[in-house]
Amino acid sequence: MRVLEQKVQIIEYSSTYQERIEQLILPIQTLEFNVPITREEQPDLLNVQMTFQHGAGNFWVALWHDEVVGTIGIVDIGQNQVALKKMFVREDFRGKDRAVAASLMETAKTWCSDRRIKAILLGTVDGMKAAHRFYEKNGFVEIAKSALPESFPIVAVDTKFYELDLKN
Repeated sequence: MRVLEQKVQIIEYSSTYQERIEQLILPIQTLEFNVPITREEQPDLLNVQMTFQHGAGNFWVALWHDEVVGTIGIVDIGQNQVALKKMFVREDFRGKDRAVAASLMETAKTWCSDRRIKAILLGTVDGMKAAHRFYEKNGFVEIAKSALPESFPIVAVDTKFYELDLKN
């Protein structure tokens, strides 16, 4: 467990946080970014443990005074690659001052490095410009959808794809 300033902690997923995770993610998707997706259309969100927590995958939650303020997950897609999914940070916890997103990303990258993962891939939507900048600042490079491995779990609303090469 990593402790951040002002009592924000990054911990591994526990079903104790399932409802609070959904209460964080769903409004960000639908209200903030106008992504037309429901809870039921996200099997990974409905079954975090089975989707993320096996093989080289995992899921983490950022907590502040027992409130879920951020999430990040990686899904093992084989061939020493993972798909980054469900990276969300509550609006009032975004930015360099809180460093919640950076800490979540560092947690995932360290996990991957420790397991000799070659690449982290992700899909996102056009409207999430700040997220695109964040990924690019963290070494992700935009790639064509056709460059994704067949095992990559594409979400219907995703329009932009990124890869982080961890081999170097």
